[in-house]
Amino acid sequence: MNTNTKSGSLSTRARAVAIAAGRGFVLALVSLPGAVLGFTLSLLSIALVPLGIGVVTTPWVLTRVRAFADWRREMAARWCGMKIPSAYRPVPDGANAWKRTYAMLRDPATWRDLRWLQVDMTAGYVTALLPAVLLVYPLEGLAVAAGLWRPLSTYGGYWYGFVHVTDQSSALGAGALAVVLLTLMPFAPRMLTAHFKLTRAVLGASQSELAERVRVLTETRRDAVDTSAAELRRIERDLHDGAQARLVAMGMDLGTIEMLMDKDPAKAKQLLSQARQSSVDALAELRELVRGIHPPVLAERGLGDAVRALALRLPLPVEVTVELGGRAEAPVESAAYFAVSEVLTNAVKHSGADRIWIDLHHTEGRLRLTVTDNGKGGAVIGAGSGLAGVERRLGTFDGVLAVGSPAGGPTMVTMEIPCALS
Repeated sequence: MNTNTKSGSLSTRARAVAIAAGRGFVLALVSLPGAVLGFTLSLLSIALVPLGIGVVTTPWVLTRVRAFADWRREMAARWCGMKIPSAYRPVPDGANAWKRTYAMLRDPATWRDLRWLQVDMTAGYVTALLPAVLLVYPLEGLAVAAGLWRPLSTYGGYWYGFVHVTDQSSALGAGALAVVLLTLMPFAPRMLTAHFKLTRAVLGASQSELAERVRVLTETRRDAVDTSAAELRRIERDLHDGAQARLVAMGMDLGTIEMLMDKDPAKAKQLLSQARQSSVDALAELRELVRGIHPPVLAERGLGDAVRALALRLPLPVEVTVELGGRAEAPVESAAYFAVSEVLTNAVKHSGADRIWIDLHHTEGRLRLTVTDNGKGGAVIGAGSGLAGVERRLGTFDGVLAVGSPAGGPTMVTMEIPCALS
């Protein structure tokens, strides 16, 4: 029983060593060329920004560097259970090349990636390769002792570590060194872990960035609370001034009708007709109020159909394109719906457009909504504007808003919210 247990333990350790060696070898093969290429292209592209060429190439290069870093984060989580959070600031695709380049170069995570590339092509390469060396090099020494030294000695001998192998006795010395090195083989998995710890130390977010992240989240959550409080006050005001007033008037009419039933049936009949109309108006106002809180079509059929229904109520022709493979969480759908609604309201009131295009799709873990009109342009995100409110609404979900609206039009408003679809 004990023999079987020891055999199983040795088998497990050998398997762990072999797996660590294979994974480390793969990382070493990828680290050196990937890091060198990414670092070189990044420096070259950034250096060309003042000439205008880098404005076009830098977003493309840095996006690939981020993908490479995210792949390493994924490997750390999958192979060592080590989570390295990705903390890139979102850059919407709707922004022009200058804005994208400026936003990415302002992101501290960009410069952290460049530091990591330098480490990955040096110390990272060594720590990734060591697990494979700890497995292969001792086996090589044993092979030398077993007779591999003979073909190698024809070239003036062979150096194995610090042992110069020229004959069988020196080959046995190499074998003895290999046996010593075999004792280090169990450390191969630890060396792979050390590689990812080094990656986390360089690639992980700093305390200052985390503090900035907390500050932004605190502000967006405070905006969300303020917005919710304002929305509750609006609902209360609409109920008080609208449906409630109509219901009170209808109650008074019904009391008058009750007194006039015997004295003046004609007048009672007239008031009854008014009361019925008041009930219809109150019901319509309540339905409109409920639609403003959370449209039934949004809850029942999702964001795409809700936006299509919203477009049908506009006085302009609207073309809606929806490419969604599922549904986002209800709060995200609600935020996206009302953001689109506000942008459409602005377009109808202020743009002077005669046509609007809406595009909804989900890509790379982000819900992207684009509203374009052929109006006069000039839209900006300013204090007190509807677009500023949209930006605050999206910020609650770490979303971003980008506006392209040159004088003379067209205007393109792009909104992005990170989310997953069910």
